[in-house]
This record gives sequence, C-alpha cells and structure tokens, in this order.
Amino acid sequence: MGAAEKLQEHFTYADYAKWPEDERWELIEGVAYAMAAPSRIHQKYILEMSVQIATYLRGKSCEVYPAPFDIRLPNHNEADNDVDTTVQPDLAVICDKNKLDDKGCRGAPDWIIEVLSPSTALKDMDKKRWLYERHGVKEYWIIHPIDRWVMVYTLKDDGQYGLPLMFGMDEPTAVGLFPELLIDWGFMQETTT
Repeated sequence: MGAAEKLQEHFTYADYAKWPEDERWELIEGVAYAMAAPSRIHQKYILEMSVQIATYLRGKSCEVYPAPFDIRLPNHNEADNDVDTTVQPDLAVICDKNKLDDKGCRGAPDWIIEVLSPSTALKDMDKKRWLYERHGVKEYWIIHPIDRWVMVYTLKDDGQYGLPLMFGMDEPTAVGLFPELLIDWGFMQETTT
C-alpha cells in the first residue's frame, strides 16, 4: 500500500499494527501521516534530553520513552484494534505504569516533548497540540532546535492548555511537573548545524 493510499482512508490500530516495521507512521483520528527520518541535530536533542530525564527519574515512579514508542490514545474505552489515534512523540514521560504494556502506552502520557522538523512542524504545533490537550497530557513541550527555543504548554484545571510559555536555551529550563529537574541545553553549544 503506497503513501497516497494511506492518506485516503480511515485507519485504526489494527491496520497500523500490520504495516511494515521499517516504515514510520502516526495515526491521528484515523488519518495516516508518514514520518521522515530525523536529522542528526534532532536526534542529538532526543538523546541528550533522554539521558537528563532518565537520570532524574531513576528511583521514581515515572519513566521516559524515546521514539519510536507507540502511544495509543483511545477516544473512549474502545478496544486497541479500534483506536484510531496512535502517535510516536519524540519523548514521552509516563507516571501511571498501568498505561504501559508490550505495545507501548495506552492513554495520555504525563509529559510529551516534540522536537520540530521541517516536515512535522505544523502537525506538532497544531494537530498534536490540540490532540494532547484533548487527551489530558499535563505538559507539552515543543522544541525548535535551530532557533533554540522551547514552547511549553501546561494543562490547566479546566482541561485546557493556557497560553504557552516561551524559553530561550541560553539557560536551563525547569520542568513544570518536576520543578527540581532543569533541562540543561549546554550540550548544543558544541554542535554545529
């Protein structure tokens, strides 16, 4: 099945699970989106942040998972095969171990981080922001690796994201869910684009 065909139909996790493992796709409300291979800079951000977050979470109840890691977001309580949204955020922190299984995660992570790529920027900033808000992701970070800024959405008591906070990468960024955790961006000073 070609990419054009995948964009023409409504798909579920049952379809997604049958696609070739060497292809990366996400489903958002039944629409399939192809995922391009990430750049070296993108991967450096993911690796360095994974290490910092995993080190902080050691001995705590939360766990961090880098992509590719499937997160199924059911609309109600439908069976996995009927779920029409499966995403692979760059990083996901999950604190409720009951959401974890051999397939990945079923339900909203507590914290999601997406590092923008030219091919995914609009999807990450619009579709996924709305999707993560609707499913109750408590904190959503969007990182622009070239312009070196972080946009942070935090879920309010009314279940909506407030206006995002913007941070430059000239100093460490505190994590709302874990105020003692500061993401240190120093690792990017030695990297050239």
